[in-house]
Amino acid sequence: MKFDLHIHSCLSPCANLEMSPSEIVARAKAAGMQGIALTDHQTARNTPAIAECAKRAGIAALFGMEICTAEEVHTLAIFDTVEQALEMTDWVYAAMPKRVNDPDTFGDQPVVTWDDDIVEMEWRILAAACRRTIPETSAKCRELGGLYIAAHIDRSAFSVYSQLGAIPEGNLFDAVEFSRTADETIWLAKAEGYAITRSSDAHNLDDVARVWSEAELDSFSVEALKDAFRRRATTISPRLTRF
Repeated sequence: MKFDLHIHSCLSPCANLEMSPSEIVARAKAAGMQGIALTDHQTARNTPAIAECAKRAGIAALFGMEICTAEEVHTLAIFDTVEQALEMTDWVYAAMPKRVNDPDTFGDQPVVTWDDDIVEMEWRILAAACRRTIPETSAKCRELGGLYIAAHIDRSAFSVYSQLGAIPEGNLFDAVEFSRTADETIWLAKAEGYAITRSSDAHNLDDVARVWSEAELDSFSVEALKDAFRRRATTISPRLTRF
C-alpha cells in the first residue's frame, strides 16, 4: 500500500487556499495513493470533511494534526477516527495562546465542508507553538490510540534535530519522518533505529503525493502501521533533488 501521512488543507495558515479536502483526495487518488492522512497545524477541524471526501472517492484516510510542541518541534499525531483527532485538538487548543489570528500576517484558516463551503474561520493562531511538551504529547496521543511521528527530522527548523540536537530518549515516537528532499544516506544513521516514513508535507496541490511511503498492510489503520513500524517493514520513495 502506498500512503502519504502528512498533508495540509486550507485550514493550515501556510497552506494554499486551493487545498480543499475534495481537491486533496482527488490529487492523491490520481497519484496512486491508497491511503492519506490530513495533518493540519495544531488542529483537526477539517478531518470531518476529508473523511467524507475519502469515503466518496474510495480512498482510505486517517485523521490527525501536526503539533508544534513547547520545544517548537513539529510532530504528527495520527488517529483512526475523526473523534480521536478532534479530542486531541481540544487538548492542544487548551494549551495554545489565546490570541486572535491576523490573516494578513499568518494567513487565512478556513474550516470547510466536504463540498468546499466555508463553515467559519478558525480564530486561533495555528502558526504558534502550544505549551505541551513532546513527552506529554506522546503520552496523550497514545492514550487516545494514536500514532506519534517526529516530523521532517532533517529540516533546519522545527525538527527534533534543529531544536534539540537529537531524537529525545524514551521511545516517544512510533516512527520518524524524512522530508521530500532528505538524503537517506545521511539521515538513516540519525534515525537512531526508528522506522522511517517519507511524506509530502504538501501545502499546495502540486506537492500532494510527490513522495510517499509503502508497506504491506492488512488495513490502513493505526495498528497496522504500528505493526509495520515495529517490524521495520516500510519503504520510502526516492528523494526529490528539488524542494
